Amino acid sequence: MERRQLLEQWLKDQFPARPFTLQPASADASFRRYFRASFDDQTVIVMDAPPQHEDCTPFLRVAEILAATGVHVPEILAQNQALGFLLLSDLGSTTFLQALNDRVESAHQLYGEATDALVKMQLSHQADSLPVYDDVLLQKELDLFPDWYIAKHLQADLTEKQQAALRTVFSRILQNNLAQPKVLVHRDYHSRNLMVTSPNPGIIDFQDAVHGPITYDLVSLLKDAYVHWDEERILDWAIRYWEKARKARLPVSTDFAEFYRDFEWMGVQRHLKVLGIFARLNYRDGKVAYLNDMPLVMHYLRKACERYRELDPLLNLLDELHPAESSGQKVGYTF
Repeated sequence: MERRQLLEQWLKDQFPARPFTLQPASADASFRRYFRASFDDQTVIVMDAPPQHEDCTPFLRVAEILAATGVHVPEILAQNQALGFLLLSDLGSTTFLQALNDRVESAHQLYGEATDALVKMQLSHQADSLPVYDDVLLQKELDLFPDWYIAKHLQADLTEKQQAALRTVFSRILQNNLAQPKVLVHRDYHSRNLMVTSPNPGIIDFQDAVHGPITYDLVSLLKDAYVHWDEERILDWAIRYWEKARKARLPVSTDFAEFYRDFEWMGVQRHLKVLGIFARLNYRDGKVAYLNDMPLVMHYLRKACERYRELDPLLNLLDELHPAESSGQKVGYTF
């Protein structure tokens, strides 16, 4: 039976004799799909996660861990893991991204609430029960950049010298990221996965959570692939988060300059990964729209590389791959 029919039948079994309408709610970068079921007096969300492609277990486990921290995540109303269906409470249809596009002046409040929730998540005592964001996983993510962005998207072959330069920079990035204190990491804590709700924010798409570097989710939030903020504002929000984190006794550096350097280096890792993922989503999965988000990610990547001499080999490589975008003399401040 087609999955849509199977899903509708399962939903009817959950709500016998209660008519409903079913509309697509969203689809993410995986095989998961979400539908909104509307009844006379309520709406609920149905997750369709085909068992041959997706495992619901991590979603259920992380939902439980996050709920215990006091942040706002969907409530699990019913489940059938054999079929790959979950019934969730509805956190609404307004993402942070939509809210910011509609009313940019709401940014300060929204990001303040998002960093409040981030601190709560990072205080989780169950973080070490999650998969570790180790060198193997970090390296696998970095490799997406040469494999998909350079080779597939740019159709470029690196010289031995360029490959050596990339290996050198990757080693430096891994060394920094692995040395950072570890907490619960959502891994996609950004404007498309934060819903405007009460209490705010509603947090979704958390099934890939890991135990990893403390700056990772802040980078996802403040250097988001889908919304651009100037460096002054990013710096201001980063300071405000850092002050909250210190007050909560999270293991952030007591020196903000050191913390911000870690934040930027974590950003370099994430931007390289995201460029590779966006290329893969286009060429492997036919999701063309992600190509439009590449320039902002590249902008954040280049700005960080310009600030740290240890990242010069990567900046030089980017100049060689994109000669038209080379900015000539590279000037920037260094923390």
